[in-house]
Amino acid sequence: MIQFNNLNQEKPYLLFKTKYDEADDAGQTCIEAISISSYNKEVNEVDCRYVNLKFITNDEFIFFSNYNSPKATSFNSHNQITALFYWSSINVQIRMKAKIKKTHYDYNQKYFFDRSEEKNALAISSNQSKLIDSYKEVKENYNKSLKNDDLKKCPEYWGGFSFTPYYFEFWEGHESRINKREVFDKIDDVWKQSFLQP
Repeated sequence: MIQFNNLNQEKPYLLFKTKYDEADDAGQTCIEAISISSYNKEVNEVDCRYVNLKFITNDEFIFFSNYNSPKATSFNSHNQITALFYWSSINVQIRMKAKIKKTHYDYNQKYFFDRSEEKNALAISSNQSKLIDSYKEVKENYNKSLKNDDLKKCPEYWGGFSFTPYYFEFWEGHESRINKREVFDKIDDVWKQSFLQP
């Protein structure tokens, strides 16, 4: 589930919340899963992965990760991303374009402190996406962290990312393929609404 805090009252955010509630009411699983695409200028490569979106606070979408991970390296290299939700229960996808940035250190500390020790042990013990000899070693590192580390103190290499969209596309699929595509594009601080052909 996504936690909404003081949601922005502009039209694309309200439409997002309407579609979210419809999907939730329809029993959508993994409703917080969002695909994030990024570009790494250093290696001239586009990459994509799913993350769990935790919060929408006003106009910011927030998730958490290892700051030494490949995704973080891409964000540091090129801070423009595309994000995508797909909720099969209502056949809707929501595409966003945004600039991404790290959340504040104090924000990360508070969030980490409130998480379970089991989740924190994994965040501390995993050198995310780096090679390791075996899955057994992953579990050993995790159990060692669970027993020995301060599981309430957020490490500096872990924290949040937030992005504020400047573009939304709400795609609604139909059996006849007459798909509805409604766009909100923020130009000079004003949302311009339009429709795209299927």
